[in-house]
Amino acid sequence: MASSMLSLGSTSLLPREINKDKLKLRTSGSNPFLKAKSISRVTMSVAVKPSRFEGITMAPPDPILGVSEAFKADTNELKLNLGVGAYRTEELQPYVLNVVKKAENLMLERGDNKEYLPIEGLAAFNKATAELLFGAGHPVIKEQKVATIQGLSGTGSLRLAAALIERYFPGAKVLISAPTWGNHKNIFNDAKVPWSEYRYYDPKTIGLDFEGMIADIKEAPEGSFILLHGCAHNPTGIDPTPEQWVQIADVIQEKNHIPFFDVAYQGFASGSLDEDAASVRLFAERGMEFFVAQSYSKNLGLYAERIGAINVVCSSADAATRVKSQLKRIARPMYSNPPVHGARIVANVVGDATMFNEWKAEMEMMAGRIKTVRQKLYDSLVSKDKSGKDWSFILKQIGMFSFTGLNKAQSDNMTNKWHVYMTKDGRISLAGLSMAKCEYLADAIIDSYHNALLYWETPIEL
Repeated sequence: MASSMLSLGSTSLLPREINKDKLKLRTSGSNPFLKAKSISRVTMSVAVKPSRFEGITMAPPDPILGVSEAFKADTNELKLNLGVGAYRTEELQPYVLNVVKKAENLMLERGDNKEYLPIEGLAAFNKATAELLFGAGHPVIKEQKVATIQGLSGTGSLRLAAALIERYFPGAKVLISAPTWGNHKNIFNDAKVPWSEYRYYDPKTIGLDFEGMIADIKEAPEGSFILLHGCAHNPTGIDPTPEQWVQIADVIQEKNHIPFFDVAYQGFASGSLDEDAASVRLFAERGMEFFVAQSYSKNLGLYAERIGAINVVCSSADAATRVKSQLKRIARPMYSNPPVHGARIVANVVGDATMFNEWKAEMEMMAGRIKTVRQKLYDSLVSKDKSGKDWSFILKQIGMFSFTGLNKAQSDNMTNKWHVYMTKDGRISLAGLSMAKCEYLADAIIDSYHNALLYWETPIEL
């Protein structure tokens, strides 16, 4: 332990050796120090031992969640937060679905307890989530070929699958789209799973580079994992057409790759649960083995409940049983068992015909509001921008995001000049935009696109 020393003149004493009642100066007139009316200065010196954590550097702010922190610190009344993918009302307020409130009231009325769930999660939830994904009567469910366990939303479900890949497919590489959701790389890096990218976004057309995508999947080592966004690609909002999905499945089968779907927006992209699951069901109908991670953050608004699932479609029921056992084995030391609240909400909503229909209606409403805002933004851009630029890519994109095509310098201008907070890759969340703010946003985009072509930084104030 560090020791503190108290110095009195030239004499050093440990604090415990000093008794303040006995420490007195002589009052004799012969004391020269007393005549000068001055005494020696009492000082304290502390020897500090270096921290064991000196080698830990400050982590950079999260590129997505850090946007919200910067937004909160901005006092400008015109500010807009289009960074985080969370649904907002026309008044730009968080929205709790009415059907979620009903499901929670039902839980209170029944007096549901808070006991631990099994490692694999709530059985009623696992059944409901698999049926939503594949369809209740699908052969993979009837034949018990799907290993499903409840995960900590989409992130936690992806992380479980990544750990399974690292453990049982050593050396296998995961191919992810360029660009992709920012956390995908973090997940595979932490799981020590190597990854590379396949071409996806074409900056020239602000659309899908389908030829590049197919070529890169063909060139990948046989047996690679191909990470696919089931619907509403994040961050671009650009999805393959149904015909292109068939070609993607063809190439993956030819190369003996393993598809790995991330489905974060089922029902929230188009407003239809079935339409948004079409890509996954196409692969299931071909008898392919693959992974699917699910999240209920967006389509049920359960952001803070961390509710999702990892599904592994296998060629047999026996294989599914073994895979599920290993997923549970991975989950046990990672978080032991998942939370129950969100799982019960999903199970209650899906398990009750009336609430299920109410949920579908609310999803259509949310998806519809985003489509309306998307159209209004496009109309505002077209009416205000006289340069002749084609803004139609905004209408071709789907889901809560729009990939504007703005570079980092232009995105910085959006924030520094217009107080529009967004990720630096040019992605904006239309779920955080209101009809009333569309014209303001259009002004910001037009100015940034035409007048902020080069990278610049805000000058430091001296």
